[in-house]
Amino acid sequence: MKVFDDKHIKNIALVGAHKAGKTTLAETMVFEAGLTNRRGSVEGHNTVSDYHEIEHQKEMSIFATPLHTEWRNYKINIIDTPGLDDFIGEIAITMKVADTVVAVVDAHYGVEVGTEILWNYVDEYRKPTLFVLNKIDHEAADFDLAYSSIKASFGNNAIAVQYPYTHEGKTAIIDLLKMTMYVFPDDGGKPDKMAIPDSEKEKADQLHNELVEKAAENDEELMELYFDKGELNEDEMRQGIKIGMMHHEIFPVFCASAENNIGAGRIMGFVDNVCPTTHEWLEEHHEDDDSILADPNGNTALFVFRTMFEPNLGQVSFFKVMSGEVKAGDHLINSDTEQEEVLSHLFIMDGHERHEVEKLSSGDIGATLKLKDTSSNQTLHEKGKRLKVKPIKFPAPRMHKAVYANNKRDDEKLGEVLKKIQKQDPTAKFEHSTELRQLILGCQGELHLTAIEWALKNDYGLDIRFERPRIAYRETIQRPASTSYRHKKQSGGSGQFGEVHMKIEPYYEGMDEPSGFSLRGKEVIDLAWGGKLVFYNCIVGGVIDQRYLPSIIKGIMQVMEEGPLTGSYIRDVRVMVYDGKMHPVDSNDISFQIAGGHAFKEAFLNAQPKLMEPIQDLVVKVPEELMGDVMTDLQSRRSIILGMESQGSWQNIRARTPLAELYRYSTSLRSITQGKASFKSDFAEFSPVPNNVQEDLIKSAGDNKN
Repeated sequence: MKVFDDKHIKNIALVGAHKAGKTTLAETMVFEAGLTNRRGSVEGHNTVSDYHEIEHQKEMSIFATPLHTEWRNYKINIIDTPGLDDFIGEIAITMKVADTVVAVVDAHYGVEVGTEILWNYVDEYRKPTLFVLNKIDHEAADFDLAYSSIKASFGNNAIAVQYPYTHEGKTAIIDLLKMTMYVFPDDGGKPDKMAIPDSEKEKADQLHNELVEKAAENDEELMELYFDKGELNEDEMRQGIKIGMMHHEIFPVFCASAENNIGAGRIMGFVDNVCPTTHEWLEEHHEDDDSILADPNGNTALFVFRTMFEPNLGQVSFFKVMSGEVKAGDHLINSDTEQEEVLSHLFIMDGHERHEVEKLSSGDIGATLKLKDTSSNQTLHEKGKRLKVKPIKFPAPRMHKAVYANNKRDDEKLGEVLKKIQKQDPTAKFEHSTELRQLILGCQGELHLTAIEWALKNDYGLDIRFERPRIAYRETIQRPASTSYRHKKQSGGSGQFGEVHMKIEPYYEGMDEPSGFSLRGKEVIDLAWGGKLVFYNCIVGGVIDQRYLPSIIKGIMQVMEEGPLTGSYIRDVRVMVYDGKMHPVDSNDISFQIAGGHAFKEAFLNAQPKLMEPIQDLVVKVPEELMGDVMTDLQSRRSIILGMESQGSWQNIRARTPLAELYRYSTSLRSITQGKASFKSDFAEFSPVPNNVQEDLIKSAGDNKN
């Protein structure tokens, strides 16, 4: 297979709402270039990019899939992405390695929810972007409405390069850069080039002038040329558009009907001639804030942006050559693990098909097999030339489920498989929670969960079920309490004896030292689950030997690890042990451990115990017109609204919400807003639960014990 140099490689990401036509456009680009002899379809389950069985069943993209086409001596690497934000991790990896974003918009509906949400990532990465208004030949297509929706959503930097026209019953596109009309045959394909009809000249000239002005305003030399001549030629316009795209100040808008092979060739020509290569538009920063230049003669650096486990191949690692070039058989070093990896084979991947190559240049995208110690989001570099590309920041999970193997014998296998899934998809997180005694899976939403469930059952043969995860509550006290406990056990020979008197109080930072006691020693224990235990030795007269104090603390800690109310961790208590008794023969460590634990438990139950629940900082990004519905729902979830901030036509609602009230929130929010809102949630603090909630939780915990 032909190897391209860095100046002839373009990397594009196809993004957009669900069913906007991204996969069909990718299919048409490959077909139009002659790399396939037929065009597949999503419904026919035979496209190049949607090749996984689950994608066939769901008839939608779930994975970001690399493929490539060739157009007029350029290689165009295409990454076809999902259109639903449940799979936002696929968008994140794509934005990292793409050089131009092609945002596909359905000309019938205009900008849809998915496009608006995905734009947050486009804006964050500041990648050059063009829009494609797809399905322009649909009977309900409305170019003016769809184009206006792009400008309304993304600003006046969106500028038409084409608009659709019907010429003698045939679909045509009037190109404002070339000032030519392309008339397409009924079955699509190569168009006839024709002069713009007289009836359209006024409109075309007006839009052409708007495009010229937009191209000129991004460069002083071009602006002077425009003032001098009143016009720019095609090459000068290309130059201005390219500069504007690189500064995220021009978003060209094209027209197409991917299903009927209309307009794809012109879009690929624009990608070749205008869209920047990797080395042109930006330096990729690594963690030391130096830069990795996409230089074919530089030190070799690869960024592994995804890892997949294919049934017949094993581990497949997809990478972008950030600098230098890579050859089959190269030995490279993982910048995280310092382990050496051998790239025995190099491939260009077109969906499930792989084409072996001997080398790849900087800016290119490829794959290799069976790296032993390298995962997604890691960098491989030459020996002695350490480089590390700044890793992708993946969003935190928005939904959690407890996952169980229905067959206990599969428990270990389930854990191993989830490790593989997390390695493949960093937006899926799992952990064995010793506190909750559950295996917790975090994901991005219901559809993401469905995809994971499908993989567990179909790819790995596991019979599993999901349940609501338990909540990590905390127990504490609200007032002081004193108690004593004597442990005495006699069963022939040496017995057990220990007596402990203690007072406990609520603890908070900065409080005064306890009064009324002789303070002989103090130990502050930072609890692994948050909060503190502060232990005071107030023993006088040697009634309890110093050597038994650690045993008393151990007994207290055992109770704190499984609180009396619900079995949750206890936090923020201080304990004063001020009296007790011991026996010269029968006292030992276990006796004082038992006495200390029982005394603490009794005192705790007499100190007005209180359950604390985790509270989340919640930010909901919602269209302004839906804000009322979202706020009403939040208030029904015991939320405290902290404020609202405007962001264009959006509102960011900031609230504090109990974690227990956020179960399935992603599903509810999607239903309330028709999928137009997004949210993120982070732990804020523990806060007391309402009394009625506490009563229910204590009753439920008691029922579970029984």
